[in-house]
Amino acid sequence: MEQSFYEQVYEVVRLIPKGRVTSYGAIAKALGAGKSSRLVGYAMNNAHDALPPIPAHRVVNHKGLLTGKFHFPTPELMQELLENEGLVIEQDKIKDFKIHFWDPALEL
Repeated sequence: MEQSFYEQVYEVVRLIPKGRVTSYGAIAKALGAGKSSRLVGYAMNNAHDALPPIPAHRVVNHKGLLTGKFHFPTPELMQELLENEGLVIEQDKIKDFKIHFWDPALEL
């Protein structure tokens, strides 16, 4: 049986190492759907009850902004989870984003 796009997204997101982040667009490109970053965002919005759990807090926009924070139980939770993994967040943006960026295309 073929995986749905959402399931493919979740599989990629589960590979993101602790303390690293990637973007919606990078996931879309890695899955061969480069113009589908918004669809990746929709998948993340629906990931809360997935099993095994999805570390959705590790997916940000292409500038390192925590644009998905309002889809968590509290708007602060995404930042707290990232900070617990050692990332520094300033004004809703990951400090040194390029250093912490994980490119899924290199892993798939």
